[in-house]
Amino acid sequence: MTLATVPSETSPAPLSDLVARDAREFGVYARTGGWAFGLMVARSVRPGGQGAEETPKVSAKEFAELAGCSAERVMRYYKAWDRAADDGLVPHFEALAPGQEVELPDADVWLGYYVSRNSATSERGTAITEAAEAEGIRPTKALEVAENPTALRAAILADPSTARAARQALLDRVLEDPELQAELARDVVRTDDLKKAVATESRAADRIGYVRQIAESGQIKTPAGQTLDAPSDVRQEAERHLSLIDELDDGEDSGEWATDAYDTMKSLVAETVEADPELRVQERRTKFYSSLQRATKVFEELTFDDVDAQDFYEDDMVQQLEELQHAISTCIAALRGARTEAS
Repeated sequence: MTLATVPSETSPAPLSDLVARDAREFGVYARTGGWAFGLMVARSVRPGGQGAEETPKVSAKEFAELAGCSAERVMRYYKAWDRAADDGLVPHFEALAPGQEVELPDADVWLGYYVSRNSATSERGTAITEAAEAEGIRPTKALEVAENPTALRAAILADPSTARAARQALLDRVLEDPELQAELARDVVRTDDLKKAVATESRAADRIGYVRQIAESGQIKTPAGQTLDAPSDVRQEAERHLSLIDELDDGEDSGEWATDAYDTMKSLVAETVEADPELRVQERRTKFYSSLQRATKVFEELTFDDVDAQDFYEDDMVQQLEELQHAISTCIAALRGARTEAS
């Protein structure tokens, strides 16, 4: 009789490398908490202001794409590590290289840095952090300023260089913020000194634009509105004035220079018209037509629907219309007379 074979006790399966790796990573996290992940970010994400050619590290956005998570999540770890580095608990980003291991603080310390600044984890804080990195400064510095607007106001009031930096920042911001544009516009129109300053600067800008148009396009516009090719000497004069204005320092007042350039070019344009008999006649004709069209439009806008009303009539109404009729008749007679002489 054949005895049944008793299965022998099976030996343990080989330990999976994946399981072992998970266990090791779990143990590290159990001992250090978020510091382990903070280190991964700190040694792999380049700090703000550091170019890609200077380091093998990647941007927070690239790291997030590789990790399959959001850049905002990466930046929360980035900012927590940054605050701890400022306090001397961990090395700064610049001292870390990809793959480098360092001694990490205890796990219970992590939460104090990860959530200590509510502004850093908010949408507002994230925007401030990204802007700080773009400027090449540590996010913690920008967040500290944002958390103390009174200190920012004091610095602006006391220090001209801070005020200039704030002005430039507002100008950059206003281009992308329609609401801020409207608020600043309201502030300007409600403040007489600012309103006058804006009007002065706007007038100077318009005058510079007039000179720049002649220099760059090579065309002039006559007082009557004709567009003509600018004579070479006129264009050269415009270019000369424009170069003087462009060489002014950023803080230098351009108003006087703009006025001088504008008046000079206006005078040269008038001289150009007067020097050409045919152009002079065409200019007068164009000006006359323009005035005639404006007068016609104004007269057509008059409404006579209520002339029959008893309380509508005034003696001076008829008087003004009679004077207008006489002026029109005189003008017609003069034009017909000129045509007869020409023929």
